[in-house]
Amino acid sequence: MLLGVMCLWFTMHAAVGQAKNTYNGLPSLVWPKLMSITLEEKEDLTFAPVFNSEVRALQGKEVYLPGYIIPFESARKSNHLILSALPLNACFFCGKGGPESVIEVFLEDPVKYTDRPVEVRGILKLNSSNPDQMIYLLENAEFLGEVDF
Repeated sequence: MLLGVMCLWFTMHAAVGQAKNTYNGLPSLVWPKLMSITLEEKEDLTFAPVFNSEVRALQGKEVYLPGYIIPFESARKSNHLILSALPLNACFFCGKGGPESVIEVFLEDPVKYTDRPVEVRGILKLNSSNPDQMIYLLENAEFLGEVDF
């Protein structure tokens, strides 16, 4: 009897260790807020984000975001990347998304590139003044892994 219970426990424990991470936060409540901003044309013909109150309320808060990795520095392994709300073929750089559909991510630990959807968590910062960075930054970020939608 004890042997049977132990076998069952090991079988269940092994199955739990192999379970896939399924993203249960869909639809993302953060991406629609981030995408609700407007862009205002400046005198020098560049555009500046105009953050609404919903977005400003997220400033400095921890957020969870699902998305797709766009390698920023290296396709191999990096702790600095861009996360897109949209798949690569529709992202800001390659498709129909706007600058409000991507976020620059600064991870504590480097991760390998994957074309699968992932989830990250970090502190959201809004950027309206540095044109060398995205309008959204995710600092002190943690890679939570690949997810199935």
